[in-house]
Amino acid sequence: MANNATVSQELASKFATEKETPYLRWVRDEGLDIISAHYVPNLRTVALKPWARRGGAGVFINHEASRTSNDCYVCEVPPGGKLAPQRQLYEEMILILEGRGSTSVWNDAGKRITFEWKAGAMFAIPLNCWHQHFNGSGQEAARYVGVTNAPAVMNMYDDANFVFNSSFDFKNRFAGEPDYFTPKSEKNGFLLVTNFVPDAVNLPLISAKERGAGGGHIRFNMAKGSMNSHISQFPIGTYKKGHAHGPGAHVIILSGQGYSLMWPEGDEPRRYDWEVGTLIVPPNMWFHQHFNGGTTPARYLAFKHEVVSIRNAQGVPKAWISRRVGGDQIDYADEKPEIRTMFAQELAKHGLTAKMDTAYQAELVELPAKVA
Repeated sequence: MANNATVSQELASKFATEKETPYLRWVRDEGLDIISAHYVPNLRTVALKPWARRGGAGVFINHEASRTSNDCYVCEVPPGGKLAPQRQLYEEMILILEGRGSTSVWNDAGKRITFEWKAGAMFAIPLNCWHQHFNGSGQEAARYVGVTNAPAVMNMYDDANFVFNSSFDFKNRFAGEPDYFTPKSEKNGFLLVTNFVPDAVNLPLISAKERGAGGGHIRFNMAKGSMNSHISQFPIGTYKKGHAHGPGAHVIILSGQGYSLMWPEGDEPRRYDWEVGTLIVPPNMWFHQHFNGGTTPARYLAFKHEVVSIRNAQGVPKAWISRRVGGDQIDYADEKPEIRTMFAQELAKHGLTAKMDTAYQAELVELPAKVA
């Protein structure tokens, strides 16, 4: 049985100063809270505090498993309002949770692009570009979630003035291209080559049989950054294969209803129910598995840093490779029987039955031999 490797307070006290970081000090100086959780029931309703520097309201959500690699925050733009202009030496990817509005992006050379967005849009802020968000409604607040690699940058430089006030245009990232934030359709394998998705909820996906159960998948590498992301969807009556990877994947539910199981190896799975707006952050190398328990297809967006992806020599994430050949994905044939029992019980609540037999049979055709 796995545990949390808890040690004596005497030993813990000897490492106490190493838990305090420049990043944590900076968040406190911003006057905001950190929700230190790997599960938030709904980002659309999580409580926010006034954020003086940004001119809106916000909260940081940063589980200890990802705190040194990347973080997450929710920010709200007041009705008829705008946030203060900002530039930063860390990368950021954004999903609009509620509302409509626009964003302007510009550099010191005077190149400026403005684009409009609504709930479901996603985009990236090019490194160290000035940017400003505007609420397009005079009655309703606009809310978004951003995932950044600020922890690594703040911890490296320990100087907020340098991070937010450095004058340098990364012209290889952004040079004012007129179509920079125009939606694109070009694909390279699973990768959609674009810097803006107007509707992540309904974006067409690519078949990804390797993840099981007839699911769809698409990946992004926006603004030429090290932050990346993907969208996955799976049909009614199905679930994904369990897998594990490095820390910092922020999984945001875009559509559907269901639950996820998460557990460290050797422990029993723990259940987390989700709906549109739920956030799940699997801790480092915890196995996790997503189940569509509702009456519509289920879709999620995962914002993450490259440290999440532990890859083989061919560049394939080990989370896509069977544990039978050295990967970190659990084949359906090797999962615990109670997983299928729980899923059947959940579907029964909606008068549904599992549609997994085809996926189980398809896997057996290519299933590697089990290593003793």
